[in-house]
Amino acid sequence: MPLVKTLRKVPLRKLALARSGDKGDSSNVAVIARTPELYAWLEAKLTSEVVKEHFQEIAKGEVERFEAPNLRALNFILHDSLGGCGSGSLKTDAQGKTHGLGILYLELEVPEDLIPGAEA
Repeated sequence: MPLVKTLRKVPLRKLALARSGDKGDSSNVAVIARTPELYAWLEAKLTSEVVKEHFQEIAKGEVERFEAPNLRALNFILHDSLGGCGSGSLKTDAQGKTHGLGILYLELEVPEDLIPGAEA
């Protein structure tokens, strides 16, 4: 009989780091897993659709995902998310610098044994 893993809902900040910036009207958000095991799990679970849903108020266009396994990173491009471009937008954060922080608030149900510092 297979063991059932206990899941815990945690914010992404417990599992990863993030960086973000802009390219024209698109925000670039990188998520860097804290461990190789978390990278493998995030690669399967942190999809473009999940990120699009999380940023539904600002990501008006497509959300693309690119994998960088050698860096344990997933990079997301949020198209049409900055209201024009850095110098032409009326948004408070026209360069998308806060989008890295914003993605870290995304909550995911994670196997407890993958959460750094979680008590077994």
